[in-house]
Amino acid sequence: MEDVIVLRTAVPVVCHFDPACPFAWVTSRWLLEVERLQPIDLRFQIMSLSVLNERRELEPWYREFNDLAWGPARVCAAAEALHGNTVLGELYTALGSRIHVGRNKDYDAVIAESLDELGLSTALAKAAHTDEYDGALRASHRAGQEVVGEESGTPVVAVDGVGFFGPVLTAVPRGEEAVRLFRATRTLAGIGAFAELKRGRGALDIR
Repeated sequence: MEDVIVLRTAVPVVCHFDPACPFAWVTSRWLLEVERLQPIDLRFQIMSLSVLNERRELEPWYREFNDLAWGPARVCAAAEALHGNTVLGELYTALGSRIHVGRNKDYDAVIAESLDELGLSTALAKAAHTDEYDGALRASHRAGQEVVGEESGTPVVAVDGVGFFGPVLTAVPRGEEAVRLFRATRTLAGIGAFAELKRGRGALDIR
């Protein structure tokens, strides 16, 4: 068992994620590691890079990425609408394990396999190619933007109700390192004057 300081009460944490974003995936796995070691009240909420960038001029490769990213995000929105917010954590893990760890970019196959793994109706897969749940997706996305206070990509993490773009991580911190980062993030959340902290990124390690 790692030698960590246990928090007295569960800290409310919301991870705003786009299922297709590799950086959101790494950050979400860090928060799950923190949850394993500390009493945090972790909740997942959808945001959408497709919504964020739908009217922007983008490089062709990034436009393709955003156009394809509608599918998994729409399925998450549909699942939440029909089954409640608690379904998002497991669905995100099922989708992300295939997209990011398994490097499967056939999103239709990823969605079908993920729904089957969780015993969810395969009818949810149809949401990937319709705008039926776009209202819910846009509302969830907007809530994530509002917690940061300006337009932001993913991940967005809210700690004690204070939202950040990030932390953006290139690998998943484990054990005491994960907890130290969380405590530092919570400290920054408690400082009203704090606005931004950034440095260059290294190579992304999804493991």
